[in-house]
This record gives sequence, structure tokens and C-alpha cells, in this order.
Amino acid sequence: MKCLTAKRSAGAGLVLALAIGFAMPAQAKVLAKVNGVEITDEDVKVAIDDIGAGLPQQIQGAEREAYVLDYLIDLKLVARKAEAEKMGQGPDFARRMAYQRDKALMEGLLGDVAKNATTDTELKKVYDEAAKGQKAEVEVNARHILVPTEDEAKAAQKRVKSGEDFAKVADEVSKDPGSQGGDLGWFTKDRMVPEFAEAAFKLEKGQISDPVKSQFGWHVIRLEDKREKAFPDFESVREQVAKYVVQKAQTEQIVKLREGAKIERTEAAPKVPSETLAAPVK
Repeated sequence: MKCLTAKRSAGAGLVLALAIGFAMPAQAKVLAKVNGVEITDEDVKVAIDDIGAGLPQQIQGAEREAYVLDYLIDLKLVARKAEAEKMGQGPDFARRMAYQRDKALMEGLLGDVAKNATTDTELKKVYDEAAKGQKAEVEVNARHILVPTEDEAKAAQKRVKSGEDFAKVADEVSKDPGSQGGDLGWFTKDRMVPEFAEAAFKLEKGQISDPVKSQFGWHVIRLEDKREKAFPDFESVREQVAKYVVQKAQTEQIVKLREGAKIERTEAAPKVPSETLAAPVK
């Protein structure tokens, strides 16, 4: 009976030990020591979060981590030297430390706000609302021939209306270097100068315009196709939606904090639009 009880106790102890082991956070890996002071992989992560944006783009992976580790080694050495020279004392240093502490706390809080705001459900909700409010817009696909004079435009029009390939004629005579074969791709009315847009959007598929004058010269336009502009799918604009949601959530948080605080300025300050109040967060 005692033997059975002992076995049960040992088994329970093993389960408890395993449970405790799994519950404990993973220990940081020591990557270097500087005069006995450890630098861990967690320290490298913090440094990358701070200086990562300024690192050369070609440095990636293990090379990037090694670069940051060298930076931390130098940081420790220089900091200890500055400390020995008593540069960590005095009111100016204390102010700088207080500022850095407040900044870190602000970034931590607003980072949590951003994380909580950018759920798939919230992002999809904002996207659906934007898609629902989007007005239908027509866009066309066209080619054109651009020449300096009306006579040259009439000559080009005559050639294409007689059956010559529009793209071939455009390559031969058009003065627009940016459109191969005169191809302008898909565009909405607001993207072109008014005279050109009015003429292009009046055409039906396959039609060729009369010469049209704009500030750039004389155009002959062929309408390739016309369609209703599709609203972009969710995945293609997910990043833009997320940025909007984050900015909105952070702004609301700061405005709420301001409204609940007693803020006293010793000098009058200009009004700042509320949308600029949310500080950027990495």
C-alpha cells in the first residue's frame, strides 16, 4: 500500500514538474558578454525594433543579427565609459531618461491599441463599409496618336480610318514617347486633361475620334474598351485598410486621454488637427 502511494506521489510530482516547466517562459539565450555583462537574443530583438529601419537593406538574417550584436557590444562599452565619466548624472540626463521612458511606455500602449484594433473582423468591416459607399465609376482603355499640328492629326486619322493598324501608325508618327503603340491603358476621366477625356469617353468601343486639341498638341484617339471600374479586392488593399484602422484607433485613444486630463499650458498654442495627434508607432 505504501509502495503504491509512493508511486502515485512520484507520478503526481512528475506531472507537476512538467506542468511548471511548460508554464515557465523560455530563457533568453546569451549571445555575448561585455566585461561580465550579458547580451541576449532578447536584447538584440529590442535593438532591432529601435534601429532596424535605419539598417542597410542588404543586411538580412543572421548577418543582420550579428550586425546588431556588434552595435550592442559597442553600446555597452561606450555607455560604461560615459558612466565612469559621470555623464549619467545631472538634471539633463534625468530629463532625457524620463523622456525615453515615457516614449517607450507610449509606444507600448499605442502598439497594443494597434494590435487590438487590427483584427480580421475589424479590417473586413472597414473594407466592406468603404466598398459599399464607393460610387460606380467608368474607365476606358484607349490608344492615341499625338502630333504637333491639326494637318498631321488629320493625315494620321485618314490612315487609321482607311484600315492601317493604329498601333503601327502611332509608333511611326506619334510624339508621345511614353505610350508604345499609342497605348494608354485603363484610365478614369479625371486622369486626363479635360479636352482629351471628353473626346475619349464619348467614343464607343472601336471608334476613332476626330482630331482633338489639348495643351500637348493634337490627338487622334481610338477607344479599345470601356468598363465599370472594379473596387479593389480586400487582400490588395489590406495594408492600407490596416494603416487607416490603426491611425483611427490611436487617435481616438489620445483624444480620449486628453479629454479626461487637466492640461494647463503656460503659453497659448496653435490648434493642431486631431488626426495629427496619434504618434507614429513602430
